[in-house]
Amino acid sequence: MNTEATPLLRNRAKEKLSKGERVYSMTVRLVRTVDIASIAHTAGFDSVYIDLEHSSFSLEAAGQICMACNSLGVTPLVRVPGLDPSFIARVMDSGAMGIIVPGVESAEEARTLVRAVKHAPVGGRSLAGAAPQLHYRALPADQLVRELDQASMVVPMIESQAGLDAVEDIAAVDGVDMLLVGASDLSVELGVPGQLDHPRVHEAYLQVIKACQANGKFVGVGGLGGRPDLIRQYLDLGAGFVSTGNDISFLSTAAAQKRQQFE
Repeated sequence: MNTEATPLLRNRAKEKLSKGERVYSMTVRLVRTVDIASIAHTAGFDSVYIDLEHSSFSLEAAGQICMACNSLGVTPLVRVPGLDPSFIARVMDSGAMGIIVPGVESAEEARTLVRAVKHAPVGGRSLAGAAPQLHYRALPADQLVRELDQASMVVPMIESQAGLDAVEDIAAVDGVDMLLVGASDLSVELGVPGQLDHPRVHEAYLQVIKACQANGKFVGVGGLGGRPDLIRQYLDLGAGFVSTGNDISFLSTAAAQKRQQFE
């Protein structure tokens, strides 16, 4: 079998984006058990991203959910708090299919992220051996590296004016797959907190979309889960990945709606 032509490891979200198809993701901040993977799968989500920036999630819980997602064909991404290569490596070794880093503001930070996620010669991540993403198959080292690096995703977030100022350089970094716009933090940074339909936020999205299109990178929409009208607008303009909201907001909204039925 030609393993380069027929990879053993598939990142379905990355494949859909490569085909120009849309990818819908659910953020996980509350649920610590593998049940959330099945819920995401049944609900029709292509991906989950586990938020280690704004939660008390343990690495063990994140890894268990990643492995459950991989078995169901739901792509597990993990948002880490920062650019700590040793921690990023542990997250990847636990089963993640990609890393999201908040507040990236320079091409050098983006290159640091690529080096943390990828193995040599692209990066500098240590080879851990049999990987959970591949169900612990014993593979030759060169094939293992190839499989993991081809499937993994590197996703810097654009959430600040400094990030916008450097967005063309960030998008041009080899190994970066997608830029994810964090509209909530970005609106605060731009002086219009919470005004997600403000012209400044719109112009920022257009700037990111233009930079990604010029460099062959995917565009992710974040922070607009409550504004499907805006999400549709940016999808029409070229975005492909949508962070639809998190499990806390889903549960709270459904609970409130159910309670109101009995008024």
